Amino acid sequence: MTTVDHRRTARTEAAEITPFGGWEITPNPAASADHAALFRFPAADDPAPTTVRLLSMSLYAATLGLAGVGVGLCALVNVVGGAAAWFMPALASLGLSSVAGAVGAVLSIHRRALPWLLLLAATVPMAGAGLLAALY
Repeated sequence: MTTVDHRRTARTEAAEITPFGGWEITPNPAASADHAALFRFPAADDPAPTTVRLLSMSLYAATLGLAGVGVGLCALVNVVGGAAAWFMPALASLGLSSVAGAVGAVLSIHRRALPWLLLLAATVPMAGAGLLAALY
């Protein structure tokens, strides 16, 4: 059985060398009182998301990622075959906007509906990228 010694505290210098203050080792009561932040890393005192929620969001994001790999392979064939100069920047911007939506969904996992809306919003540019790569 594993026990936890609550008298021991760990101190690191990670907060001084990483951006955005680093990872908090101990809960910060002043920062955790601000529940208005939509996107944030989970705090130490946040409840863990349910397994079903985490698994379903992970599968959705993995599906988006695999679709991105398929779009990338199709785009590679199009580029080797001779694509227009606008093709790759348009495809890259659609792919990056889809990734931004998926990252926002993961960072807002403790919200009720926001992660699902962001994952749905990330699907739209990925579908556009897939259509662009397939129909070019």
